Amino acid sequence: MKHPRRLRYFAAGLVVLVLLAAALWPDARLVDTGGVERGAVRETLDAEGRTRLRDRYVVAAPASALARRLALEPGDAVEAGQTLVVLDAADAAPLDPRTRAATEAWVAGARASLASAREEASAAEAAARQARSEADRLRVLARDRLVAAESAERAETGRQRAEREAASARFREATARHQMQAAEAMLARGVRGDGTAELELTAPVAGVVLRRHFESARPVQAGEPLIEIGDPAGLEVEVDVLSADAVRLREDMRVELLRWGEERPLPGRVRRIEPGGFTKVSALGVEEQRVWTIVEFTGGREEWQRLGEAYRVNARFVLHEREDALRAPASAVFRHGDGHAVFRIEGRRARLAPVRTGLQGGGWAEVLEGLADGDRVVVHPDRELADGDRVRPR
Repeated sequence: MKHPRRLRYFAAGLVVLVLLAAALWPDARLVDTGGVERGAVRETLDAEGRTRLRDRYVVAAPASALARRLALEPGDAVEAGQTLVVLDAADAAPLDPRTRAATEAWVAGARASLASAREEASAAEAAARQARSEADRLRVLARDRLVAAESAERAETGRQRAEREAASARFREATARHQMQAAEAMLARGVRGDGTAELELTAPVAGVVLRRHFESARPVQAGEPLIEIGDPAGLEVEVDVLSADAVRLREDMRVELLRWGEERPLPGRVRRIEPGGFTKVSALGVEEQRVWTIVEFTGGREEWQRLGEAYRVNARFVLHEREDALRAPASAVFRHGDGHAVFRIEGRRARLAPVRTGLQGGGWAEVLEGLADGDRVVVHPDRELADGDRVRPR
């Protein structure tokens, strides 16, 4: 009889001990986890920008006159030499000596500008021919794997840039010729004093109408802008970045243009970083020093032809990137002492693991030391998590 009673006491005590152990045993923490893997890590800089035409031309009234109603509308295509605006000029009196001298100086300056524009266009054409030859040569060498593919890509980018600069130079030459013709017409009209009744203002280059500054017939003054045209093929993006970020950028840096209307990014490159900054007041009322950065499209025009002038886009500058890096979720890395650490999951416990990191961006951190491919780490660890705590993935 005594032994069964002892057994009952022993069993009851054992049950109490198990219940106490279960009550005092620490619960496993629910944690979010992520994997360590190999992949691309990019350090980027995002900023807002807007499109603009590299070459814009404002046609202005050369003299006070009555402008006829405009028939052209924004978006209409025009050819070089096409009539844009017709002015009905008032009778012109013969020029007095002082005005005549000023007008002759205007004509001489216009002729000099045309000569300079011609030389610039010739030099730009020569540079474009050289860039095309270099791009063709490196393309063949890259195909035969005699040079790096990056060299061929840079040469192709240089070719595109040289061709666009040559086109801009041709447009400047056409504009200078147009201005010289207008100046000569004003001088001849003033010398004759015949009051030429009609003056046609023509398009200096082929393009599309961007803006018109009036619609119905009305009097205009000398120098007043009438209509604005531009070449859609010369579209680029201007981005204002903080001056502290501008020093991290460089020409030919790769850029991705986002939020332009479709999910896929448009490729681009930094063409120029303006040497001077400007002050801009942020939405919070803080004065900021910002710098204009010009980005050119590197893809075919068919990719971005639906974009127009002054459209908003987001620019993502790729500062640094590595294609095959060992990476971990950036939210798993935290400061620890003088360096960084993560909680690596070993079995059912979290172990503190010091790591050395490299690039960070896009939600990833490059791991140089401390982890291996395939490890699991705790993402967003809370402050109460300690080395050796039991964890349970969600």
